[in-house]
Amino acid sequence: MSTTIPTAGAVLGGVLRGQRRDLLGGAVFIALLQLSEAAVPVAVGFVIDTAIGTVDPAALGRGLVVTAAVFAVLATSGFVGGRLGERAERRAAHEVRLAVARRVLHPAGGAPGRAGELASLAASDADRTASICHVITESGALAALVGGAAVLLHASILLGCVVLAGVAAVLLVSRLLAGPLAGRAEAEQEALATATATATDLVTGLRVLHGIGAADAAALSYRAASGAALRARLAATTTDGAHTGATTLLSGLLLALVAWLGGHLALGGSITVGQLVTAVGLAQFLVEPLRELTDLTPVLAAARGSAARVAALLAAPPAVSGGGGELPAGPGALTVQVPGGPLITVAAGEHLGIVAARPGPLIDVLARDTDGRVELDGVDLRTVPLDAVRAAVLVARHDATLFAGTVADNVGTGAGPALAAAAAAEIAAALGPEGTIGERGRTLSGGQRQRLALARALAADARVLVLHDPTTAVDAATEHRIAAGVVALRTGATTVLVTSSPQLLARCDRVLFLSDDGAAVAGTHTELVADERYRTAVLT
Repeated sequence: MSTTIPTAGAVLGGVLRGQRRDLLGGAVFIALLQLSEAAVPVAVGFVIDTAIGTVDPAALGRGLVVTAAVFAVLATSGFVGGRLGERAERRAAHEVRLAVARRVLHPAGGAPGRAGELASLAASDADRTASICHVITESGALAALVGGAAVLLHASILLGCVVLAGVAAVLLVSRLLAGPLAGRAEAEQEALATATATATDLVTGLRVLHGIGAADAAALSYRAASGAALRARLAATTTDGAHTGATTLLSGLLLALVAWLGGHLALGGSITVGQLVTAVGLAQFLVEPLRELTDLTPVLAAARGSAARVAALLAAPPAVSGGGGELPAGPGALTVQVPGGPLITVAAGEHLGIVAARPGPLIDVLARDTDGRVELDGVDLRTVPLDAVRAAVLVARHDATLFAGTVADNVGTGAGPALAAAAAAEIAAALGPEGTIGERGRTLSGGQRQRLALARALAADARVLVLHDPTTAVDAATEHRIAAGVVALRTGATTVLVTSSPQLLARCDRVLFLSDDGAAVAGTHTELVADERYRTAVLT
């Protein structure tokens, strides 16, 4: 993982560097579009002065040809510039999403936030960050202001200076008024991410919530999060609306001044009728590029706010770190110690059952999701690359997820023995080779999902396999089959079962009972049943 600490500016800079070719082309063509639009009233004024004023049909024809050419350039440059700008923005959003996904899925872990919050970062925040591309391409509207001011300066120094000074004043006021926008935009995205995370949690655990009678309390929790998101959205929209209204008023006052001054100069003979038409036409036209430039300020503020959230994710420190050492082949003897817990040793080829009041910290240490002492065949796993560690010590969590696709996509080809050991062969047979599993396995029952996830873990044939509660959703008969199947398939391979299932524990070579007070008692399942605390934890 990079040691450079990302910032909002660095994220935005990376977006711009990655799309610089399309951004440059888009900005050039948008500038050409704006200049062409500004040239329309100039061409009309030229025709009035040189053709209609002098009654010259040939000059009128030439003027019309020039006007048609201006419109042709306008249409072409608008199409090309818009296409390049949109492509740059879509590609930039994709790159930001990839960066977020890489950080979330990085072997070192440490990505902060719940699933819904991370999904919001990869979706709306990525799009808002990429909108910096829109700011760059649309800034070509400056060309229209510069071109229009140049024409007006040629016609009248006073008129041109008024336009230049007025544009500078409007942009400065817009910048000052935009101060609160970035903070409001970031607060809005944070509130939205919280609401999304709450909704994701509720949908994922809806069946459980109904089962324990907590659906109403969960609904109140989501209502509070949704209300906070609504209030943040309204605050951001109010600030944005105030900014837009103020800058539109200033722009209108400036253009009214230009029109009045141009008319006054035409009546005094300082400029021609054609120049007056050009001035009035430019005054009307300049409303749009000036509004576009002022509208870019809220877009830029939102982009900076979302980029700051993305940067915070990318800058989050890793939960664990790996080394550059090698993990030599060995029989699979394992030593693990959770901070503050007892030292646990697993002999090579042993099937060890662990009953723990709080299994989470042990599972996290074994999976190298948090730091702790783990040695495999005498090698400290902190000195080995994380990918190699997780290939050698595979932790199959209780909440493993299935993916949309076939059984072979989820478990692997040639996984017949693993499917049989997990009592999942009949599921694969019922679905058939082309039968698909819905997203997150929702087309299956809880027991079917659990058995396929277990088959996937067994099919990996890891040197050390850690199974966390692999049979909580299956009936007793199926659990009996699974217990026998796991033992048969993993004979001679180191296997750790973190569970309270009597059927699984009875098949283990040894069972380790970790009580609430930190004490550790070892023995066979039959021996430990005499311990009242163990009996309460396993048999009741």
